Amino acid sequence: MKKLTLLLITLLGLSGCGQVTVEQYADNQPSFTPQTFFNGPLKAEGVVLSRGGELKRYFTATIDAKWDKSHGSLNETFYWNDGEIQHRHWQFTLAEDGYWLGTAGDVEGTAKMKFAGNSIHMRYPLRLSIDGSTFTVMMDDWLFQVSDDVIINKTHIKKFGLRLGEVILTIRKS
Repeated sequence: MKKLTLLLITLLGLSGCGQVTVEQYADNQPSFTPQTFFNGPLKAEGVVLSRGGELKRYFTATIDAKWDKSHGSLNETFYWNDGEIQHRHWQFTLAEDGYWLGTAGDVEGTAKMKFAGNSIHMRYPLRLSIDGSTFTVMMDDWLFQVSDDVIINKTHIKKFGLRLGEVILTIRKS
């Protein structure tokens, strides 16, 4: 029985080893570039789901976006269903290796972003405050441009490698 349990744990562990890469979407259209999409006013709507899929919170957001060849700025204001208003100001710069590096006040360190085809992938540690306690989670962010004016975003929220929940949202040009 011990060997069977060890085999099942090993197989489950290996099944998570396959990594999806942004390069897999290089041929997808419409071609997504931050410099084009993230310029001007944007609107977002989204939900936060628990690990089991239960709706925990939802929001609308306004985003003032400015981007050029080597820098980007996103001023985000989130309006949560419980009345909380949250602000995040992203600053992005193009790195020599082709990645974009991003910082924001509630991000620990630097977010690393790469895009290809119609997709962007970004990972970053985010500080969350819940019920008076603050802790850091890892955000694994995927954005897919599905039309000239719409992005669908899905983010897995993890802590110690365990999935805590996810955020699903749309971003639209206003």
